Amino acid sequence: MPLPEHGRNRTELFSEIEEMKSGDAKWDQGKTFSLVYPTGRADIDDVLLEANNLYLYENALNPIRFPSLQKMEADVVANTGALVNRPPAGGGTMASGGSESILMSVLVNRDRARKERGIGSAAGNIVYPTSAHAAFAKAAHYLELEARPIPITVDFTADVDAMADAVDDNTVLLIGSAYGYPHGVMDPIEELSTIALDRGIGFHSDTCIGSYVLPFLERLGYDVPPYDFRLPGVTQMSCDVHKYGYTVKGASVILHRLSEWIGYQYFLYADWPSGLYGTPTVAGARPAGPLAAAYAITNYLGMDGYLELMRELMATTAKIRSGIEAIPGMRILGAPIGPLLTFASDTVDSYAICDLMDDRGWNLDRNINPNALHMMISPLHAQVADTFVSDLTWAASNAGQSRGVEARYN
Repeated sequence: MPLPEHGRNRTELFSEIEEMKSGDAKWDQGKTFSLVYPTGRADIDDVLLEANNLYLYENALNPIRFPSLQKMEADVVANTGALVNRPPAGGGTMASGGSESILMSVLVNRDRARKERGIGSAAGNIVYPTSAHAAFAKAAHYLELEARPIPITVDFTADVDAMADAVDDNTVLLIGSAYGYPHGVMDPIEELSTIALDRGIGFHSDTCIGSYVLPFLERLGYDVPPYDFRLPGVTQMSCDVHKYGYTVKGASVILHRLSEWIGYQYFLYADWPSGLYGTPTVAGARPAGPLAAAYAITNYLGMDGYLELMRELMATTAKIRSGIEAIPGMRILGAPIGPLLTFASDTVDSYAICDLMDDRGWNLDRNINPNALHMMISPLHAQVADTFVSDLTWAASNAGQSRGVEARYN
């Protein structure tokens, strides 16, 4: 559509926008289980709104003009690094999300391998389990590296031996998830990082989901396998603040064991009339609102605030999990460690169950290989847990009469 010849009436314009939005997922009603991570707390929403609005127009591209943003970014990076035991010599930057953090890690390891080991881009490869986030394949595509996805085991974790076999002299990065998005299970990070350490290659522990979950689970007494910089083979970690850090999109952190590696992230250019241009991530102009909101919410909640949210969240997760497991034929896939569950039915079509849940307004994701349903549980879901289990029980008992999921989703 062309730009309107004349400006539109504000009331009519926002009426139209609200009408369009009415067809979106109703995350604020607790019926969405991915993409958004609502706490259901008005005080948290107010903090995010105020911080975001304070920096609605600022541009994080230039820290000289906006030194407050530089300070806030350094604080978020340092606090996130402390959660996952980044060593004193380590460093990091913020990014727009997990995909960009992952892209920066792959870039750093590609260019490190090029400089330190003489591996050209066309020859380099990355090795990861098929359960790793798709952003690793995307990064390999953008950076012209060979992607080597390795099939996972029957318990949905990385196959250590198969991944070790896939590593060769041109491997620039080995990858594991703590924990993985598809099934919520922990890869054997210690064993994988040891392989990388022995072979002298980078290892990325992907904690885009887990970085603001696992440290608090550990403090609450849960058994959490090693996954962070306490393992000497871990060279990079990706940590999303806009998931279980509860800030607005998009705010992530990429961490390095050595701060000097951040130099590989930077693009610097001075051969144009406006002088030096430099950025540590893909974006030039960077929205300041998410950065300010991340600073505000992490300081507002603090350790005790996050611990309380996690304690309540795991209670909700346990309630939903027991409700799922009580449904005849339904089972949880793997051994999920946090507030992410993937489940399937052995008696009826899992997608048919999801079809009926869609009809009742729920938004579950669909996994493949095997077909299963996927949910990331947030604090707001405590308010709807009983209703969800009741509707899921109904859907499972009526799925044999669904309207043909194969035609609708495959």
